[in-house]
Amino acid sequence: MALNCMVVDDDELARLMIRKYVEKTDFLEMTHEMSNGIEASNILLQKDNPDVDIIFLDIEMPEMSGIELMESLTADYQVIMITSAEKYAVRAFEKNVTDYLVKPFSYGRFLKAAVKANETLENQRKKAESFHELYVKSDSRIYKIILDNILFIEAMADYVIFNTISGKHIVHHTMKGIEKKLPASTFGRVHRSYIINYDKINYFEDMNVVINEKYIPVGVSYREKVFERLNML
Repeated sequence: MALNCMVVDDDELARLMIRKYVEKTDFLEMTHEMSNGIEASNILLQKDNPDVDIIFLDIEMPEMSGIELMESLTADYQVIMITSAEKYAVRAFEKNVTDYLVKPFSYGRFLKAAVKANETLENQRKKAESFHELYVKSDSRIYKIILDNILFIEAMADYVIFNTISGKHIVHHTMKGIEKKLPASTFGRVHRSYIINYDKINYFEDMNVVINEKYIPVGVSYREKVFERLNML
């Protein structure tokens, strides 16, 4: 599965170089190309953006720097910082970036950073597959939720609602963050606002997944991935 990439850089030549490097790399796909941090934030801060895995982010940009953009994000992304000045390296790593590229950089150096991001995401997925429960804070209490009891998860502003066999829990979190904690073998995003437990699907009707009498829309951009997962006759 290809990782979706966003490049944010006010330097057109730098964006062109990264786009070409991404095209050379089988496990990467360019989905967003932005010339400034404000454009990028408008996409990344839309609740949280499931279509971005890696951000190639320039540090020195007018109006909003790469560091300022990072500080504004509410969801976790693999961020590879880009700059022409090594002096920003310490500050970048303090922000827990995946890697740091100094312009001009070779394809080999780019690939090393991309592989590191891919390995980090893969380790997160493997870790999620090993868990059978989550602990969530809701109403000043910490609840244990058995993953097999989750029917679906729904976004609501800055919160997510866990709909389980035994009831609901409202949690202050992002959908992208929750998705990383769930095993991909059982759970998946079918809409910007919904993650479902595939084992709990009752049936499909008019591009809706029906779980426990709840009609959940399947977003247009998710339909291909959803139907690829189904063992249909």
